[in-house]
Amino acid sequence: MASRRNRPINLPAPYLKRIWLEPSRITDREAYPFCLPLLRDDFELSFERAITIIVGENGTGKSTLLEAIAALAGYDEAGGGKGYMPVDHTDALEKMGGGLSAALRASWLPRITNGWFFRAESFFSVARYLDKAALDDPFGPPPPDFLSHSHGEGFLRFFEERCQRQGIFIFDEPESALSPARQIEFLKLMRRMDEIGHCQIIMATHAPVLMAYPNATLLRLTKYGLEPVTVRETDHYKVMREFCDDPDGFVQAAIEE
Repeated sequence: MASRRNRPINLPAPYLKRIWLEPSRITDREAYPFCLPLLRDDFELSFERAITIIVGENGTGKSTLLEAIAALAGYDEAGGGKGYMPVDHTDALEKMGGGLSAALRASWLPRITNGWFFRAESFFSVARYLDKAALDDPFGPPPPDFLSHSHGEGFLRFFEERCQRQGIFIFDEPESALSPARQIEFLKLMRRMDEIGHCQIIMATHAPVLMAYPNATLLRLTKYGLEPVTVRETDHYKVMREFCDDPDGFVQAAIEE
């Protein structure tokens, strides 16, 4: 008989309802990451829909926030799922006072730790870890062998295999190895996850194609914090629209500045 912990939960996503900063857990307001503008005031973020997409420039704290959410879900901050530890960075986290996750509190309905944290920069480390773990289990299924495929194909194969089960899935710039056509394939995967009804997605992206997913909560992270935004209001969309209107003129003007 399956344990209560492993039984499917008969409730729709989102499962993580809200996160907020607990000031009493902050030891040094001037230390990173608490010096980020995002965290200067009383930080709070609610999840109203199954899919939340966060956009913003590099350095605003998107990846830091996603790492903390992943840790709250029980995932390693280097990427992976519960129980996967492809990278040992305990010393680094201790120097940071436990990281942002140590100062955050979360509201769940219900608490769920199934799922995955995907980081483009650590994908190969995680893929090697999964391949090796499969090889070390003589009674398990054949190794997934994600690395035998091209970068983008390996990503999509990984997503297809891991990301349609019940859980919370955190994607940090999944478009990094995806061509525009592959981004469309990823959108189709998001739709399948959405239609299943038991997958919560929290994603940071620079890709307007992914930002435009319908029925998602789209948030822009700036030096003033998080704010709702439409895809047409994002700088990413405006830049790409100017490029598509006049590629030659856009590039010429950009390189002459």
